Amino acid sequence: MAGETPDAKPEEAPDGAAVFPLIPAELGVHPLLLAAIHSYVFLEGSEPGVLNPAVAEEAMHYLVSYMQRLEGPDLRRVREDMAALVGFAREEKWPKQHVRFLQDFLKVNEIGQ
Repeated sequence: MAGETPDAKPEEAPDGAAVFPLIPAELGVHPLLLAAIHSYVFLEGSEPGVLNPAVAEEAMHYLVSYMQRLEGPDLRRVREDMAALVGFAREEKWPKQHVRFLQDFLKVNEIGQ
């Protein structure tokens, strides 16, 4: 957000907000992919009391359709980054549903098909 310092701690997420664990910069995953994944999780998993489901669905549609445009070196990079995320999640012993989400993300959303 404008005016916030990078080191500022965000407030706790409200009940019903879907959030994904922080991914360290050292993993080398492209920041735009991380932004898309975190947005996807929030939009897909948050309860209606947190955000309007119709608005979330529309935003999800655009997010996924933009990602479906990936090809060539960009798509290759996303596949490599997703594999790195899966490995990291397993290493950190994330919940199985988080690991499965990462494993299936590209296929479920028909990215690179």
